[in-house]
Amino acid sequence: MAILLLTVYLFAFEVVRVDVAAVSIMVLIGLTSLIPGYDGLVSPEQLFSGYSSNAVLSIIAVMIIGAGLDRTGLMGQLAGKILKYGGQTEGRVIMITSSVVGLISSFLQNIGAAALFLPVVSRIARRGNLAISRLLMPMGFCAILGGTITMVGSSPLILLNDLLANLHTGLPQSTDAEPHFGMFYVTPIGLALLTVGVIYFVFLGRFVLPVIKDKPGESGSMLKYFREVYGIEGEVYECVVTRESPLINSTLSEIDAAGRLGWIVAIRNGSELVVAPRGDTEFWDGSEMAIMGRRDAVYDFAEEYALHVKNETDVFAELLSPSISGIAEVVIPPDSSLIGKSIREIALRQKYDATVLSVFRADDVIDEGIPELVFQSGDTMVLHTRWSDLSRIADDRNDFVVVTDFPRENERPEKLKFAGAFFALTLFLIIFTEIRLSTALMTGAIGMVLSGVIKIEEAYRAISWQSVFLLASLIPLGIAVESSGTAAWIAQQVLFYLEGVPVWVLQTVIAILATLFTLVMSNVGATVLLVPLAVNIAIGVDANPAIFALTVALATSNSFLIPTHQVNALIMGPGGYQVGDFLKAGCIMTVMFIAVMIAMLNTFYN
Repeated sequence: MAILLLTVYLFAFEVVRVDVAAVSIMVLIGLTSLIPGYDGLVSPEQLFSGYSSNAVLSIIAVMIIGAGLDRTGLMGQLAGKILKYGGQTEGRVIMITSSVVGLISSFLQNIGAAALFLPVVSRIARRGNLAISRLLMPMGFCAILGGTITMVGSSPLILLNDLLANLHTGLPQSTDAEPHFGMFYVTPIGLALLTVGVIYFVFLGRFVLPVIKDKPGESGSMLKYFREVYGIEGEVYECVVTRESPLINSTLSEIDAAGRLGWIVAIRNGSELVVAPRGDTEFWDGSEMAIMGRRDAVYDFAEEYALHVKNETDVFAELLSPSISGIAEVVIPPDSSLIGKSIREIALRQKYDATVLSVFRADDVIDEGIPELVFQSGDTMVLHTRWSDLSRIADDRNDFVVVTDFPRENERPEKLKFAGAFFALTLFLIIFTEIRLSTALMTGAIGMVLSGVIKIEEAYRAISWQSVFLLASLIPLGIAVESSGTAAWIAQQVLFYLEGVPVWVLQTVIAILATLFTLVMSNVGATVLLVPLAVNIAIGVDANPAIFALTVALATSNSFLIPTHQVNALIMGPGGYQVGDFLKAGCIMTVMFIAVMIAMLNTFYN
């Protein structure tokens, strides 16, 4: 109980990162074997069993498969199709985008599906003259709902079979092969939830979805969008440092606080031309620079520092042409390793050759003190960079999510057939054979690597190692909660106070408890803690333990009230949402989720 309470505390108050907390709890469980006369909460063999578990290897494979599908340019093609059939009608676009992302999320991790679809929705909003704040929330919510359609759509469902295998409570075993729940066992429930979610936003979206007034440029052209939202002008002016300029022998960092008065995006000293120059870049007599900003601001800047403004771009014309470079939005995802670090610390200019123009955070546009700004989850950076360099940023999927659609040189549309073939092979192995889920998924993942759909280096970068360590390290906690009798003791207390109530009421209580836990901790952590409890409650009332466990794994996806879920945190910045927007749209969704799930479980699964 002490370790259980410590776990909840670490997750709820984020004393350390969730993956660090999970590993710490795992080590602490291992150290209990040092107590004299005690063998420990789990055996040494079980302590690290999570790292070779079916669940962890399945999640790794799903991430690689998702990255492979993205590398083929499939998302860009989907955007075109949605625009073709959805037109510019908000309701129709919401229905199509939300349905498609929900179905994609059923085979990929929902955070991965949402990340892949962010630039798609952004492109649709701007081309279709629609408010992005009216499209992103339905997309995000339906990505979460889509994760309940198959047993590989979300981490709790992937983890569930491993948790049940570790529980020695006489659960029925369908076959000697895993998983206990087949790939499409939950499909009727997931489809019902997704359908209700889509209908909810199509018919009630006008009442619950916000229109962010501070984002007037959500529609229209790209340059208009950045001008109206961030105050960033897309015009680039070439300036030359004259002999009278006080900039000579000074560095870029000394004048880097210009903000909206103009951003220096490229410098040429002699024959050396540098995009996104470093802060220690010096100005010489005759140095040439490209400044992005308003005409009057650039000319005021040039007058102050004795710069000559050229009549037209010459040196940087090709380098800064729209086909080579431009402005892009990049979101810091909730599991990014950059959270808590400043822009100066991560050396964005040096590492990625990108200039940070401003940062959007909770309805505030920050364009002063940029180098010292410390990243928070959901921050949206506005960068100026070459598209080839933006591709490198996009490849770092654990730390960045690129919202803006841009021309990628490293896309491999010619590999789409190979990607589709190995994806189909994976589904065939899952549906028609009895091999382990991880083996089937790894077949598709390694097939994409061998066929050149995705390079092995790209595959490694596609894996969210934070999620892997979180999942693997919490499995021993689930074993400890069950084997120590803790889950049985808590279940007895619950049954004492709820004696005589119908089974569906107990399921509803468990679902509400899982929902509340998920608001303050990861859905994986909530699943590990509550599955043993749910199984013991089911045994106490002579109900089906597996269905009660499934109730927990589904209910931990009921994360719509506040932006604590990874998907909600991801869309918060690009959509310009506040917590109140999630509360307004999420309250009804939360109630509908529990009602539909309990009704489906008791109608078709008992």
